[in-house]
Amino acid sequence: MSLKGAQKKELRAIGHSLNPVVLVSDDGLSAGVIKEAERALEDHELIKVRFVVGERDERAELIEQLANKLGAEVVQVIGKIGLYYRPARKPNPKLSNILRNSLDQ
Repeated sequence: MSLKGAQKKELRAIGHSLNPVVLVSDDGLSAGVIKEAERALEDHELIKVRFVVGERDERAELIEQLANKLGAEVVQVIGKIGLYYRPARKPNPKLSNILRNSLDQ
């Protein structure tokens, strides 16, 4: 999956108002973190993840590793927060950040 510039721009606009729903700390990408991120992506399609780890290089590596494990696209990285997108198999209009945003407009 590769997003085009206009798609990323739209997803970044939606993601701007979101709060992080998963926290990655010094323990790294534990099974619990991956499971919670998987659940959140399936429900919401677009999520923010906060990485509270030491160095910038380590953080960048974890951001990419999580995207690979989830089969998701990294839409944006600002500081310690990564914005991830993966379309749900059966999106729920009440939970999906994508569908809720399109309904609000």
